[in-house]
Parts: sequence; C-alpha cells; structure tokens
Amino acid sequence: MMTRLQPPIPLNLPKTSVQPPSHISATTKDAGLLFRQKILHLQALNVNPQKALHQNPNFRCTPLSSLLSLEHYLLSLGLSPPAVGRILDMHPKLLTADIPRDLEPIIDFLLEEVLIPFNDLPKSLTRCPRILVSDLKTQLRPTFKFLVEFGFKGSHKINCQTTVLLVSSVERTLKPKIDFLKNLRFSDEEVERMVIRSPGLLTFSVENNLVPKVDFFIQEMKGDLDELKKFPQYFSFSLERKIKPRYRILVDHGFKLPLAQMLRVSDGEFNARLIEMRLKLAERSSLL
Repeated sequence: MMTRLQPPIPLNLPKTSVQPPSHISATTKDAGLLFRQKILHLQALNVNPQKALHQNPNFRCTPLSSLLSLEHYLLSLGLSPPAVGRILDMHPKLLTADIPRDLEPIIDFLLEEVLIPFNDLPKSLTRCPRILVSDLKTQLRPTFKFLVEFGFKGSHKINCQTTVLLVSSVERTLKPKIDFLKNLRFSDEEVERMVIRSPGLLTFSVENNLVPKVDFFIQEMKGDLDELKKFPQYFSFSLERKIKPRYRILVDHGFKLPLAQMLRVSDGEFNARLIEMRLKLAERSSLL
C-alpha cells in the first residue's frame, strides 16, 4: 500500500534541499567525482560521512540520486531539513533504504494502523527515528498489538509521545517492567493505570531505575506503596539530583510532603514552599 501524502506538502518543500548542487553534472562518468559529490551532500545534511560509511558500507555504491530521493521523501513527511540530517546521522542504515519496500510500509502502519495524525508524524519520527529501521512484521506490529491489549487504546491510544514504545521488545523490555510492578503487589488493573498515566515506566531500566527508587522510597522514606500507585511519575525523577536532596532537606527541617508536591515543582518553587512552611512553623511556635 502506498503512503497517502497530501499533494501540497512536497510542493512546499525547499527546492534546494532536494535538487543536486549546481556543480553536479548528471552526465559525468567520473566515479571519484560522483563519490565526492555524494560525500559533500552528506556533509551539507550534517551527516558524518565516516560514520555513515563505517556503519553502512553499501552506501559507497549508492548513487547521489538515491540520496536525494530519500531526502525528498523524508521532507515530504513534514520533517525539517535539520531533522532529516539528524535521523540519517543516527541511523546510516537508512541511506540505502528502498523507499517503497522499506519505508512506505512503516509510514502506512503509523498512519493507518496506529492512527498517528499526519501532522504529528514528524514528532513521532524525531522522538524515535529508530522506528524507520525497525522490522514491521517482527517488531512494530507485535509490540503495537501487545500495547493495545495492555491498555493503550481509546483515549489512551499510542500517540506521537508514546510511539517510542513501539521499538521496545515485548519479552526483554516491556514485560519485565510490568512484572516488576506486579511483584510490588499492585493488581493488574493498578499496574495498567500506573503505566497509562506514566508510559515512561516501560522505558526505564529495572536494575538502574526502578529497583533503587523503590528501595529508597521504602527503606529511607518509609513510604506507602499506595503513594507510588497515585504518583507513578516518581520514577521519572532523578534519584540523586532531585528525590534524595529534596527529601533530606524536608527531613532536616522536620517536614514531609506528598511525592507530587515534593517533586513536581521547580527548585525555586520548592525553596519558596520550604520558606513558607518554616514561617508557618515559626508562627505556630510563637503562639505557644
């Protein structure tokens, strides 16, 4: 199935980004010159040629016209020229991609099955360009099916913020996070609500993120796990840079705040709230 792109979009693309440089001759037979022209165009896109050739040696034999067609296609999806360059630099495998065979089926999948609005497509691709080099049959579709069955549907369906989950392995990445939360004695329904409220839970490392934060919450903060159920965003904050320092400041002053109030505010707001709490405490003490 061909991707349904709106005709006006390609027409608005900057012509300079998809046309060969003026010095390129379409009839030149000099292989060395053609290769240099291709490298220069990569550099113009801010793609590292050495990295590209190292990770994708087949690009050496790819004609400049194919690179220009690829650039034009990505621009037609609504990506900006800088975004195209970043994506190609991150994933040089794309430089030899066959557009109808490799890319159009993935874009059709995002638009017609995941139901990402066309205007949100650039956000999805810039947030997770790895989608473009993921296998549709063995990776994207099975993971999408799992996520929908888990609860990402209706008003909580996959969107441009959560398409990054589509490149995660169900068995190696998603299920271990879900099982970890269930092992905290949260019910299936509670785990579903936690993940839907904070999808980042499925992207965090169990060993490096979830375990140490739960340990600190239980052992040092003496927290109630029900509070994590209400505020799963706790896991998205840095343990060393935010959770520990703020909690210990509160303890030093004899105060306690709910997780959301302790973590959601900026440093300035947190300090202002701390001063306010100290003033109120001083006022109460003066009345005794």
